Formats: sequence, C-alpha cells, structure tokens
Amino acid sequence: MERKYIEQMKLHAGMSVGELVDEMGKAGVFGAGRINRAVEIYETIVSDTESLKVMGVAGALVPGGLRRIIRDLVKDRRVNILVLTGANVTHELVEASGWRHEKGISSVGDAALREMGINRIYDAFVRNEAFEGLESRLREYFASIDENRRKNGLGSYELFRELGLMLDDDESILRTAARNGTLVLCPGIFDSILGLHIWIFSQQNELRVDLRRDLQKIIDTYFQSKKISALFLGGGIPKNYILQAAMLTGRALDYAIQITMDRPEPGGLSGASLQEAQSWGKVKPEAEWVDVIADATIAFPLIVAATLERLDRKQDELKVE
Repeated sequence: MERKYIEQMKLHAGMSVGELVDEMGKAGVFGAGRINRAVEIYETIVSDTESLKVMGVAGALVPGGLRRIIRDLVKDRRVNILVLTGANVTHELVEASGWRHEKGISSVGDAALREMGINRIYDAFVRNEAFEGLESRLREYFASIDENRRKNGLGSYELFRELGLMLDDDESILRTAARNGTLVLCPGIFDSILGLHIWIFSQQNELRVDLRRDLQKIIDTYFQSKKISALFLGGGIPKNYILQAAMLTGRALDYAIQITMDRPEPGGLSGASLQEAQSWGKVKPEAEWVDVIADATIAFPLIVAATLERLDRKQDELKVE
C-alpha cells in the first residue's frame, strides 16, 4: 500500500476559510479530514448539473443562525428539494413575520424564564410574543388560501408555496423557494407549533394537509432524476424521508454528506452512518459519501464557505485561460 503522510497544518494571519480547509485536507485525518472531504463532495454536487440536490434539515438550525445560508443556497438554485422539520419551518415563519430569536445563556433558571415569557433552546431565546403574533398571522395566511384548495387538501409543499408568496421578507427561505420553484417538504408538519395552528384553524375552517401528496411528489421527482445527491444537517424525519424515497424508487444516492452529533451504537437513524444506508439500498455502493461528526452550526458554514471559494477560484482560472 502506498504511503501517504500526514502534513501538519500551517496557519497564517488573514487566511481564508478555503485556505484553512485546504490545510485540513493536507492533514487529512480525523474531523479535519472529513471536513475537507465534505467540501470535495459538495463541490462535485453543486457542479453536477445532472444531479437532483436534496437537503434535509433537522435540529434547531434556524434559531442556530443557519437560516440565511440555507436561503442563499435556495436562491442560487443549489437546492432542488428541501426537507425540513416542523420546528424549523415554525422558526422560519417567526423570522419571516418580523420577530427575532435572541442570544441567551444556557445556565439560567428556566422557571424564571417561564415567568418572563421566554422559551429557551439551549442558549437561544424566543419570546412568547413571537409565537402569539405568529398565531394571529397564520390565521390570516390560512384564510387567504382559496377555500376549495383548503377543502380538497394541499401537500405541505403546496401550503409552503402559498405561504411563501404571502411573506414580505427577502431573507425568507419559504419566500425564496416559492419564487424559485424549490420544493419544500415537511413530513412531520404536525409535530410542531405550526402543525398545532393548522389543527386549531381547521376546527372552524376548511384546511386539510394531505401528506400523501408530498410523498407522491418526491417519488415522482426521484424517478425523473438521473442522479441524486443529499446533504443531511442532523437526522430525524428529514433524513429518513429522503432515504426511504431513494430506497422505494431504486434511485440510491450518488453523493451524500451527513453532519451529525449522534452516534450509531444505539441503533437510531440519526446516528446511523451513510455506509449503513448502503445495506438498505439507499446509498449506492460506489457513491461518494462522508459522515462529519460535528455541530452543524460549525461544520456547515465551513463546508459551504470553502466550497464557494473553490468554485470562485475555478471560475477565475477559467477566465485566465
């Protein structure tokens, strides 16, 4: 076997994110090596015009500050299908409707926060007034949708397109997706505050969300695609939804990147390796894949920034030629 030596990373003042990741790649092992490998694969994904680009987002990543990065990827058409948890859609709607998440602290009395009307997500805070205001706004949004459509049932992707076109926030993921034709799916929509408000509205008004339409849509889209790539931020429902559609359609993933803090030993899907997914026919044996064991709020911005830098670098090289 050919010997490949680990190069010690070299840093200098003013180096770019791309240069930092290049140094990680020269070392090439442990978490640093996986970050670099993720950038290599993601650059391939973004550049492959034949590949359907799917992203799964679980965890509190909108409150964690990743909303604009995801929105920019949607805007630049580097995502074709976005699968979100109901919580991330809820927090996206909070921001899109004019409220904000706040910096807090983790070591605080939660009973006291309750008295203050503050909800804690580790060291991020969101106030009750945001959810109360969103409740009122959602009633207006739902009522604005054609009653016949509400009665006949909408897939979550159809509901989000309607909502996205109503939002007046250029930083909104849903608004950008609606304008770009990006498919946004939420298979666990009722497992969220948004889902609760859909149910509350439906007690006195017609509003059916038919998740079978979502499944039909993603299956049809997979069948129409030559290649499929996936970027998983966390696991949960989004990860399983993306992978089960690959298994059902026989369109196993050609490229896959997973960023997770979960472990495989307990047997849960969120910590399962992408290699394990090959046994289910969800990831091709010859696929390019990597598991990055890291906090997505750290790893995802590094991977995206370094990938964009490499793409710009290649564009500059082509101009010189």
